[in-house]
Amino acid sequence: MLSPASFFRCLHASAMLRRMRRAGSRFCPRLPAFPRAARAAALLALPVIFGGWLSGPQSTLDTEGPVAESQRHLFYTTLWVTVVIFVLVASVLAYATIKFRARTSADEHAEPPPQSHGNPLVELTLIGLSVAALVVIAIPTLRGIMYTYDVPEAERAGAYEVTATGFQWWFKFDYPAEEVELPNNAGRAPLTVANELVIPAGRAVRIDLRAYDVIHSFWVPKLAGKVDMIPNRGNHLWLKADRPGYYWGQCAEFCGESHAVMRFRVIALAADEFAAWLENQKHNARDTAAQSAGDNNDTAPAARVQFAAYEKIPRNTPGWSADFDADPLVNWRRQQEPRPAGSPPADAALIARGRALFTEKTCITCHTIRGHHIGGAPFAPDLTHVATRTTIAGGLLENTGANLHRWITDPDGVKPGNKMWRGVGGMSGYTVRDDDNTLDWRTHIAVTAPEAAALVAYLQSLK
Repeated sequence: MLSPASFFRCLHASAMLRRMRRAGSRFCPRLPAFPRAARAAALLALPVIFGGWLSGPQSTLDTEGPVAESQRHLFYTTLWVTVVIFVLVASVLAYATIKFRARTSADEHAEPPPQSHGNPLVELTLIGLSVAALVVIAIPTLRGIMYTYDVPEAERAGAYEVTATGFQWWFKFDYPAEEVELPNNAGRAPLTVANELVIPAGRAVRIDLRAYDVIHSFWVPKLAGKVDMIPNRGNHLWLKADRPGYYWGQCAEFCGESHAVMRFRVIALAADEFAAWLENQKHNARDTAAQSAGDNNDTAPAARVQFAAYEKIPRNTPGWSADFDADPLVNWRRQQEPRPAGSPPADAALIARGRALFTEKTCITCHTIRGHHIGGAPFAPDLTHVATRTTIAGGLLENTGANLHRWITDPDGVKPGNKMWRGVGGMSGYTVRDDDNTLDWRTHIAVTAPEAAALVAYLQSLK
């Protein structure tokens, strides 16, 4: 905050500067007047420039939960205190500028008006007002910190626990209270999903935050503020959705090449709908029964027809449709249906071909599909029920056949530097470094167009 002494020095300097300009001093020549039309245009543009953050899927002012609401109140408290300070300082500055403006040649050479610098009453008054302003801001700040730090005591017994882990560049969500059977009698493990955190609405949710590789930051603007995810250090936050809804999340800490496209979603459901979702997620991957023997080779008519629907999508093309954004929660519910109305019948032969390719192309090295493929790695998303999710590629693309095809055939074009493309932990991805270990990359996994179509059909069958 500007000190009283500095404030009066600014007033004095402003008056002297104006006198020098009017006198045409060579050290401070007259400046051309800013056109009135330009000033008016600048003022009219302010709502356009600064109004974009007032709404939208990641607005911090359109809150849907008590944690975000507490933080919004603190923002407005700070805003209004600073607005009052700004108005007072600007008013005094405007008064001094107009009152002591040199209007004649005699005024330009007159002695400066009496200065109040060093006046004990003025100095102490301004110091007291500054301290009072800080106290007004500090009280709700401390209250907000204590409220948002952890689940309130009254709600702690019924809070739901989730663990969120940040990777480059996606989020994994573990449900410690919900266990699933692992294949081959390997025991039980917590339910794991990727990039879409489903929670019960109207119930406090405590999220333990972890990071696998570098520092990330967990942020769901409409539900809670940002909290860092730090390797080898536990952290946490809590949030609660007031009602069922579909909320956008984002990594808010620069974490590498594709940080800007490291996204996720939070879906809040009523208690009975949440229980039904959990029950479905605990099951192993669904099998699509074969309707006929079919021809599983790459030249099968079904594969050609399937591929004909996909087009090459240019790099950096948005992966969302206006129809989905119109009501994302309704579309999420539709995605949970084994076969949504209007969808074409499943091609069992093509799906079987895709399931075989999932092994042949070494996808099982990183990805787990419970009941179908044994393997997987902790740094890759679990795909057991990938078709029930509304997003792929770390929340970047809408989960459609065209976007799946785009992601499978050109992952680096969708999310530059991703681990599926470059490899991770000593394992190769779609590419591998040259034998001399230079930065030159060569193809390691190649996916043809018919193969991609079969993989898309298989992944879309995993409900």
